[in-house]
Amino acid sequence: MSSRFRFHRVAAIVVLLGAGAWVATGKFSAVGSEQPEASADRTAAADQPAPGPSAQAGGATADAGRPTVAVVTPDFQEHRRAIVISGNTAPDKSTTLAARSSGIIDALPVHKGERIEKGALVMRVEGPEFTANVATAEAMLAQRQRELTVAEKLNKSGNTSDTALTAAKSAMAAAQAQLSQARADKDRLQLTAPFSGVIDAVPVELGEWVQIGTPIAALLSLDPIVVKAEVSETDIGVIHRGSKAEVRLVDGRKLEGTVRFVASEASARTRTFPVEVALPNEKGSIPAGMTAEVTLYAPAVEAIRVRRSVITLNGNGDLGVRAIGKDDVVRFVPVKLVDDTPDGLIITGVPGDVRVIVSGQDMVAVGARVNAVTQPKNAALE
Repeated sequence: MSSRFRFHRVAAIVVLLGAGAWVATGKFSAVGSEQPEASADRTAAADQPAPGPSAQAGGATADAGRPTVAVVTPDFQEHRRAIVISGNTAPDKSTTLAARSSGIIDALPVHKGERIEKGALVMRVEGPEFTANVATAEAMLAQRQRELTVAEKLNKSGNTSDTALTAAKSAMAAAQAQLSQARADKDRLQLTAPFSGVIDAVPVELGEWVQIGTPIAALLSLDPIVVKAEVSETDIGVIHRGSKAEVRLVDGRKLEGTVRFVASEASARTRTFPVEVALPNEKGSIPAGMTAEVTLYAPAVEAIRVRRSVITLNGNGDLGVRAIGKDDVVRFVPVKLVDDTPDGLIITGVPGDVRVIVSGQDMVAVGARVNAVTQPKNAALE
């Protein structure tokens, strides 16, 4: 009984081991089920074209395995970077005319807001004594002139000495100086415009007594009108006297002007440089004190425009683009950023004999050979 029990146990173990081995083979089909599969494999192999000579030799095509990138040929164009700053209009010249002599205002022919020409009378004070002094000096000069004429004749005939002739000449010179002084004193009674402009203020009245130095009128020259603004220290190097500028006034008017002044020293408080742009204002339609937007332009440079994603950095952190030459080998080209516009970045430094990678540049390394697919020029911006 015991030996029969042991036989059954051994048989069970053998069956269990056999089943496990069968499961491990993974073949659960009935015998012959593999034949259709083998037949299908042979049919599929027959449907495939025979490999070419290169494939039979185990070789691949010349560009197999190379990454594919999109490239464009650089489209060089002249670009002038715009520098936009804010400013205010100001008169070309402004001055406060002051009394040159004390007295009562005898004439005041100007009015506030009136335009006057250079040399026009602005104010005159009473001074009859100065007029009398001029008449006296003129009479004295005439007398000294006659005396000198007589002295010259007498000296020529030998009837008077050289000393007397010299004294007559000295008296003549003194009379001339006295007349010049009298005329200068009389001239100071009048105040005239030193340049053409507009009377901005008249703080005195006719008949008022004034002293020397009393403000009489404020005179502004508004042609040309000047826009005063300030340029940052990073942009001052490209702004020069004589450069063209565009000005947009707060009322919407747009004008063209010329840079007439660029400061050589920055403001200690703002570290900016004052500049002045002159605008024609023949009719005086632009008043002083208006807010204005000034657009200055840097010198033109040969540059290309690319989208921001085209720009990359090398291991040293230098700004540049990846490009390829005729050999289709990737290289890193350092560039300089000239301008940032809504339509893309403006850069310089790209040689004319390369093609710029505009797609896939981050997937290839410098020195790698690539398959290049040429795109339209505007692909660098899309």
